[in-house]
Amino acid sequence: MVNTFLAQDAVELAVVERSGFIESRHIGSLVVTAADGSVVTSLGNPTAPIYPRSTLKPFQALASMQAGAPLRGAQASLASASHVGSLEHMDLVRSMLDKAELSESDLQCPPAWPQDSEAYRWMIRTDKEKSRLAMNCSGKHAAFLWACKENGWDLRSYLEPNHPLQRLVLTLIEEYCGEKPVHVGIDGCGAPVAAISLLGLARGYGKLGKSPSDKNANARAATIATAMLDYPWTVEGRGKPNTVVMEDLGILAKLGAEGVLALGTETGVGVAVKMLDGNGRAATLVGLTALAASGAVDVSRVAEVLGKVVDPITGGSSVVGQLRLGTAVSALLEQ
Repeated sequence: MVNTFLAQDAVELAVVERSGFIESRHIGSLVVTAADGSVVTSLGNPTAPIYPRSTLKPFQALASMQAGAPLRGAQASLASASHVGSLEHMDLVRSMLDKAELSESDLQCPPAWPQDSEAYRWMIRTDKEKSRLAMNCSGKHAAFLWACKENGWDLRSYLEPNHPLQRLVLTLIEEYCGEKPVHVGIDGCGAPVAAISLLGLARGYGKLGKSPSDKNANARAATIATAMLDYPWTVEGRGKPNTVVMEDLGILAKLGAEGVLALGTETGVGVAVKMLDGNGRAATLVGLTALAASGAVDVSRVAEVLGKVVDPITGGSSVVGQLRLGTAVSALLEQ
């Protein structure tokens, strides 16, 4: 059986302090890569396989575009998103399906309630049921279907690992991340998910982040990277960590389930983080700190963003603690 790294190979990346007491510890691995793919920073075991989960979505969106889905602007960004299911998100997914002459019933992601409170209240008020449009992966699935429609591929089997579109996804993951997936499983939305290393993931995001300014880059990859930065609200949601990081820092940011985060800068620096316990609450804190320590972004600008996206530890109505960096991560700032 293929497994991810073990606890003894991990490093303490962050801790939760409540009332002066360390209540929880988040262990994991991280890596920062330069534009040429070389390792700048490494903690834990970044060469072990992980499921990158939704951090793979830009590469899945790229496969849809390579296969002919004419994604542009916010559509390309939404195909790369793990969105909160706002009314804007659902309307955009619906418009993608309309242009492909398809409907919500063609989506094979599971139905869900919106994570966005306004959209949730609207659905309850209007007696709506759970919707596939509201599921956080619906943009990716709409792009998958659009690509299948353009090619005359079977729509019912578009999530099967041997489907032509899913084979193209694996080819592009290997191309951008520089390694062949060691295992293919099933993600939460039903799509295949490839196991690769954090090192490969960081290299892939470095290439993706640099693609808009690289004359040799794939034009469709450049479209996706540009769209994510031009329409950051689509990638997660207004006020959410990924969206704020892209709005304020101009850095590609994508969270994945089970404590994964990938970042990519316009200069080609990539970051990948995996919290071994699967809890992602410290991923942005750790990932941005590692990026700042590498010199790819100003420390003071990162501090401002972290002040917006890292929640304090509260007791009643008072702040009684904080999410803090582990010693190995904080030491990076002192090097």
